[in-house]
Amino acid sequence: MKRIVPFLWFDDQAEDAARTYAGLFPDSHVDDIQRWPDGTPDAGKVLVVSFTLFGEPWRAMNGGPGHPHTDAVSFQVDCETQEEIDRLWEVLTADGGREIACGWCADRWGIAWQVTPVRLGELLADPDQSRAGRTMAAMQDMIKIDIAALEAAADGR
Repeated sequence: MKRIVPFLWFDDQAEDAARTYAGLFPDSHVDDIQRWPDGTPDAGKVLVVSFTLFGEPWRAMNGGPGHPHTDAVSFQVDCETQEEIDRLWEVLTADGGREIACGWCADRWGIAWQVTPVRLGELLADPDQSRAGRTMAAMQDMIKIDIAALEAAADGR
């Protein structure tokens, strides 16, 4: 059986987006660029970019305007460290990207990302519901997630 491959629609920025994403994550690279064939109005321009993120296949297409991205579909990146969160956040929100809330942001192409520390899930799963509740309350007040602040909130500091 074939696997499911995320397929992103862009106006005309598929190659730029794929190269940006491939530069962010380990085991990631651009694999192939298909161009419009000769004899078509867009001959030679990029049509579909196949790329790999974290060892998994993705594709992006230049399909033209009319299909904007929404927050209804997002990609969650589980981060081990604050440094990783900060690095990803900086790149994803640069050049017209935007911060949203609770670890969500959108990149300059409108793709929604959840830059989430693994530690958040651990704190929310704490059997002590008061620690989990303090963690949730702290997270809801954040835009970019701060691991140290989550831990302080969980501890009641």
